[in-house]
Amino acid sequence: MKRFIQVSVVLLVLLLAGTSMVFASKMSQETDDVVIGGQLYDRWYAVLNVEPPAGDMPIWARQTTNTRSGEDTWRCSECHGWDYKGHEGAYSSGSHYTGFPNVMRAADGLTTDEIVGHLQGQKDPAHDFSEYMDATSMRQLAVFLKEGLIDDAQYIDSASLRVIGGNLDHGKALFEQRCTECHGEDGKKIIFRSEGVDEYLGSVANRDPWRFLHRTRFGVAGTEMPVGYTFGWTPSDGRDVLKYAQTLPVGVEAQPSGSGSSETGPGTIFGGPATNIWTGILTGLGAFLGIFSSSLVFISVLVGIVALVVWALRRRR
Repeated sequence: MKRFIQVSVVLLVLLLAGTSMVFASKMSQETDDVVIGGQLYDRWYAVLNVEPPAGDMPIWARQTTNTRSGEDTWRCSECHGWDYKGHEGAYSSGSHYTGFPNVMRAADGLTTDEIVGHLQGQKDPAHDFSEYMDATSMRQLAVFLKEGLIDDAQYIDSASLRVIGGNLDHGKALFEQRCTECHGEDGKKIIFRSEGVDEYLGSVANRDPWRFLHRTRFGVAGTEMPVGYTFGWTPSDGRDVLKYAQTLPVGVEAQPSGSGSSETGPGTIFGGPATNIWTGILTGLGAFLGIFSSSLVFISVLVGIVALVVWALRRRR
């Protein structure tokens, strides 16, 4: 009987360990899908390292308020906003207004497969991306829209664009831990070019906090920027980093042509740290540690259950 219990326990532990590995692998895949999907939402052609389609996206002709043209019209973020709310959110007025819908609300009522179908033009042929994106990429974008969207209205005041609440000291600590190597302590190490203007990280945080949060969480399309999502940062962690970033120097600085980062061209640095091997290693390490921690907790709980079973069996004897 004793030997039977020992063998049973060993087999149960092996089974649970295998289950844990499958669980961890699934978690890793889901995390990767959300992160890549978030970057596809930003600028899918930079992620896929292809040239954007020529001309305007077919649906673009249905609006007349946003005068941008060409590759920008193919970006999900330009149509639906960095807050994902389209005409109901930050892009409800101003030069970015298009009248296009709130994808956060739309995705909430759809399955992942239904979102993929919409990207394939099943609902509206003019919204068909199947010629430009492979099936895997469309599913990753759909997973992001279904699982990765966060309503930042609780963190950002829409009138002042300032952070609501938050912990400045915590944001400073996270910024110094993950961001200063590339951006510098004052956020001026990388110059960003957006809307024809060169600006600092502090400028981006104050002018477009929703874009700052999106890219802090999911990275920047076409770069190997460290990603808060894989570090296990919570939405409130991102809010705290934004709060600190809004205290950094703002302003514009004239730059020679081609310097700094730009919002144009696939493969360029779009408002994030420069691509290098160390950022890639750190991102991978962060993802591994997050998965390992989750697996360790899972295994600990299961081992506790096994211990209780063994104890109960011994009591019966």
